Amino acid sequence: MTGIRLDDSFRPGWWLRGRHRQSILPSAPLLKRAVERRARTLRASSTEILLDCGDGVRLQCFHSSPARRGRAPGAAVVVLLHGWEGSAESLYVLSLGQALFDCGYEVIRLNLRDHGSTHHLNPELFHSCRLPEVVGAVQAIASRFPKHALVLGGFSLGGNFMLRVAAAAPRAGLQIARVVAVSPLLDPAHTLDALDAGPAIYRQYFVLKWTRSLLRKQAAWPDLYDFAPLMRSRDLRQMTRDLVLAHTEYPDMSAYLSNYAITGARLASLTVPSLLVAALDDPMIPARDIERVTRTDALEIVTTMRGGHCGFVEALGQPSWADRLIVADLLRRVPPRPATPAGR
Repeated sequence: MTGIRLDDSFRPGWWLRGRHRQSILPSAPLLKRAVERRARTLRASSTEILLDCGDGVRLQCFHSSPARRGRAPGAAVVVLLHGWEGSAESLYVLSLGQALFDCGYEVIRLNLRDHGSTHHLNPELFHSCRLPEVVGAVQAIASRFPKHALVLGGFSLGGNFMLRVAAAAPRAGLQIARVVAVSPLLDPAHTLDALDAGPAIYRQYFVLKWTRSLLRKQAAWPDLYDFAPLMRSRDLRQMTRDLVLAHTEYPDMSAYLSNYAITGARLASLTVPSLLVAALDDPMIPARDIERVTRTDALEIVTTMRGGHCGFVEALGQPSWADRLIVADLLRRVPPRPATPAGR
């Protein structure tokens, strides 16, 4: 792939190989206890913040500072964003967050609207084109940390959002030092096709999580919502179509999906130094779409032959290969503390 670097350093053991195994492991109970045990200091050091994102929108995040563990505060803040129907407690967020926290970074784990336990915060329903409020969240975080270098990181849909935030940064008055996106959603229409053609377990997983989320939203705002018609089909494509027609301003599903694609010219104006990490065997993000992302001098794309979707697992409970890649990248480019002059 022209202009795309293939990294062959990710070499999981034979029992961890396979695109589906790598994609399922990040959410598997087998991994949950080990990751949560490793991330105890990150979580114990967290404080909740409700961000004013403009237009009355509030989003929740959790800030972990090394200062709460008796260490020097970080000079750089890393904002991490989960994927669709994930949360600030998703295992891949906790894993990377702890690895960064250990290095001395200020870590913020952001929840999208209606993710985690935030369905009561805003009356309007989440959808993937709500970019302005995520830009607003990043602006609110930047205002809280005016002297810090600002780094954005995201997984899957969160990676898609963070790259779109970076592309909008000049217009939003944001100074972003670095963006890292792991398995970002590239072309939502092609991802939906891949889910339709792939194993039913993925569709069932997302339908189940989405249904639970809709029920929480309905319980929080009973006078506004009755999702029974939307949930009746239990078909991911049909539910998406019904959501678009009933709860967005878009005339059809095609217009909605294309509005948050980052293929084509969407990232052509990107000037924020960015790193996109993707596995060529990702069952949800077709590898051919990587070639359709406009390359600029600001965007570095690293691919691996294996890794699945947000996987890159080499050992259970340990930082993933992607975690280690990102930590090494940020330590080199945006260190957590200013360099100490020689002789001091």
